[in-house]
Amino acid sequence: MAKLSKKENVIQAVKFTLFSISAGVIQLCASALLHELTGLPDWADYLIGLVLSVLWNFTLNREFTFKSAANVPVAMAKVFGFYCVFTPVSTWLVDVLTQTAGWPYYLVQALVMITNFVTEFLFDRFVVFRNSINTNARAQGKK
Repeated sequence: MAKLSKKENVIQAVKFTLFSISAGVIQLCASALLHELTGLPDWADYLIGLVLSVLWNFTLNREFTFKSAANVPVAMAKVFGFYCVFTPVSTWLVDVLTQTAGWPYYLVQALVMITNFVTEFLFDRFVVFRNSINTNARAQGKK
């Protein structure tokens, strides 16, 4: 596993946060548009927005945050595995909290997004990119 300085860890966390915010905007915009303009169930609006944001976030964080030269299909398969657990649980939770408990749709979206942010950072850092941080051409060019 890559040994990063305190400064490198902070920079990595800041980059991940900024890219996650942009992914969150994509997710919220996509799901809100679907929620307001279609008759799809809440879970479907959420799921489509989530897929779009995951693709965006993975691409940016692989290249710029973790600077990984890891095999893209392998890294994406690991992220896919994470979402094989996170997606059904969060989709079910969105449905239960909005339809059964009557919680506001956008509050539930925000809570699920915060949970996703924290758990995905930890998974990416310590599982997906653990042995390939700072191995791509961008990282090598700066050394």
